Amino acid sequence: MTKPYKAAVIGTGSALPEKRLTNKHLESMVETSDEWIIKRTGIKERRILEDDVPLSVLAAEASRKAIADAGLTPMDIDLIIATTITPDYLSPSLACCVQKEIEAKNAAAFDMNAACTGFVYALQVAQGLITSGTYNYILIIAAEALSRVTDFTDRNTCVLFGDGAGAVVLGKAEEGIASVILGAMGESGSVLTIPCCYFSPEDAEKRNEGKKQVIWMDGSEVFTFASKIMCEASLKVLENSGLTVNDISYIFPHQANIRILQNAAKRLDVPMDKVYTNLENTGNISSASIPVCLDEASRKNLLKKGDKIVMVAFGGGLTYGAALLTWSK
Repeated sequence: MTKPYKAAVIGTGSALPEKRLTNKHLESMVETSDEWIIKRTGIKERRILEDDVPLSVLAAEASRKAIADAGLTPMDIDLIIATTITPDYLSPSLACCVQKEIEAKNAAAFDMNAACTGFVYALQVAQGLITSGTYNYILIIAAEALSRVTDFTDRNTCVLFGDGAGAVVLGKAEEGIASVILGAMGESGSVLTIPCCYFSPEDAEKRNEGKKQVIWMDGSEVFTFASKIMCEASLKVLENSGLTVNDISYIFPHQANIRILQNAAKRLDVPMDKVYTNLENTGNISSASIPVCLDEASRKNLLKKGDKIVMVAFGGGLTYGAALLTWSK
């Protein structure tokens, strides 16, 4: 009997803007300090997309790298799934803009919004479409320009967020995505919001005067949710495959805050050197954080064929998700 194939990561790519916003820069913009930011978040700098550059350009750069890494051309891509909460337009979608930029003329294209969990949500969707035989090659591009929805007079949020794009190409292989779990807690969605076409009195009350389409977050509530759910989701996705944390080579978590990652590692009883981090130099880039980390780890040759890894995220909505993957590159 032929062994059923799985959806596997066959190519990775990433792109970060050249412009850097350091903690020292922030000291001149808002009441904060380099020492306070590092202690509370672990972040030293974040990348900022220039005002005159569309996010789709950054997303296309990461996409081209992932497609080339997979040994393919844009014309080989059947579907583009983009994950973002900061698209250039509500319509056309970021995925359609990327399709145009890279000339992937054979690809269908659509966007997903699960906030920082978007990449894991997209993995589940892509997995089903590949294992069902619907598509052969799917590009997932996670791209964010969070600086464009950040209030740089709000020291509780402006120290956290940056911009970037990460991409993967999924194809068929004997080993790949073994298990994915997704979840949402919409009843708690009000603890992290970015208004769009509607702005309520409650939204106005939470923000500085004159600020509308910017991030507002109840940091303590998000911290409590994230620390708990990252551990639970990671253990659940391992349990589904009969594995334990001792069987995995790395955990690739959403890069939100070093204290959240340390708390989750402690709950999982794993050393921090098993938890891949890059937020020191990128800040929180929402759904792009995990694929950017994957690409970095791949380029550093930290992952070898057969390694088992867990990708786990949480985000606005509230959403959460985890995926167990056998590295097949």
